[in-house]
Amino acid sequence: MSSTIHQEVAFAANPQRIYQALTDSRQFAEFTGAPAEIGNGAGAAFSCFGGMISGRHIELLPDRRIVQAWRVASWEEGIYSIARFDLTTQAGAGTLLVFDHTGFPLQHFSHLASGWEEMYWAKLRNYLE
Repeated sequence: MSSTIHQEVAFAANPQRIYQALTDSRQFAEFTGAPAEIGNGAGAAFSCFGGMISGRHIELLPDRRIVQAWRVASWEEGIYSIARFDLTTQAGAGTLLVFDHTGFPLQHFSHLASGWEEMYWAKLRNYLE
C-alpha cells in the first residue's frame, strides 16, 4: 500500500547548483550535516544521513532530473520507493524543484512528507541562499 508525496519548492539558485548539491557526496553532507556517499551515474548506489537512507540512481539527467530507488534502513528488506526530483529554471536565476515520492509504505506518509521539508528543502535552501 502506498501513496504519493508531491512537493514543489522554489530555490533562489540555478538548476545546476541544486543538482550538484543533491548528487555530490561532499555537498550533500555539508548541507545536511550528516555523512553521505553518493555514486556517479545511473545504477550507482548512494547512502546518506549516515546510512539511514540508501538506494540507487535510476536516472540522472544533469541539471534537470534525478530519479532514485530510495529506502529507509528500518523498512523491511527489499522495500524501495521511487524519489523523483525535476528541476526547472524560473525567472531570474531561480529553480522550481518538483518532487514526487511514490511506492513507500503508507504508514510512513506523514513522517516522510515532513522529513523532506525539514531534512532536505529547508537545509538545502539555507545552504544555497
